[in-house]
Amino acid sequence: MSNSIRRIRLPGVFPEPISHYTDAVIAGNILWISGTTGNRADKEIAVGDVVAQATDAYEQIGAMLENVGSTFADVIKTTTYVTNIDDWKVVNAVRKKFFGDSLPAATLIEVSRLATPELLIEIDVVALVNNTQSN
Repeated sequence: MSNSIRRIRLPGVFPEPISHYTDAVIAGNILWISGTTGNRADKEIAVGDVVAQATDAYEQIGAMLENVGSTFADVIKTTTYVTNIDDWKVVNAVRKKFFGDSLPAATLIEVSRLATPELLIEIDVVALVNNTQSN
């Protein structure tokens, strides 16, 4: 296992960071994906639509997992922040589409707001890396 730390950006998928962070970090065989929202580099944010924002966030997470040779089955833990806890059922339905039978550890937290007013959900992920030679 390598002791190096690699910082990863996927500029065509993830938007430019709004502060001092990167999209993901690999240390050894563990991947940490920064808080991911429905704000994408390649399309407009779906204002007021938590299902669309959750879908967009999970698509970005999926792109990062693929970039390092992993899948949603390699996810160890997720933390999901929502601005309305009543959205948990519709968010969970989206989550099931991406995770299938895989069941990572998970936490769901209601927050008063996220980084910008139009954001309704943010998800961070910890996963195993299957291919530590990726970009």
